Amino acid sequence: MPNNKIDSTDLRILHELQQSGKLSNVDLASRVGLSPSPCLSRVRALEQNGIIDRYVALVTPGSVGLLINVFIQVTLERQVEKVMESFEAKMQAYPEVMECYLMTGNSDYLIRLLVSDIKTLETFIVQKLSTIDGVLNIQSSFALKQVKYKTELPINSD
Repeated sequence: MPNNKIDSTDLRILHELQQSGKLSNVDLASRVGLSPSPCLSRVRALEQNGIIDRYVALVTPGSVGLLINVFIQVTLERQVEKVMESFEAKMQAYPEVMECYLMTGNSDYLIRLLVSDIKTLETFIVQKLSTIDGVLNIQSSFALKQVKYKTELPINSD
């Protein structure tokens, strides 16, 4: 796969692996119309080129007691590099932060947390988030119901 070129076979491989990362190479090869050896070579090339980032097991949050999905908008006092780097490093360190995005619009960052209860959320906001230098405003919203959630990227494998 020179120069990270992805062809239609690679896209089919990516589609199948996004559906089930536990597919055996033999099953994957069969699904994408290759023999096992070239299929494995392609998967390894996709991994080595950083196109396949990693393999994970997706755990149902409620099954492990993480019942509250919270979105928090954070506004900084000033968007200066040092403050932003510090804030982003803190977000990386907190395991309850599932996602963190630098945003355009009314807030500087959007964070998604998964927590077990309101007390845990309060502790996060009061003892962690509000103590970060440069944080000016924190606004949180609770997700009442998850309408759609997916991990598969919308790539065309045809």
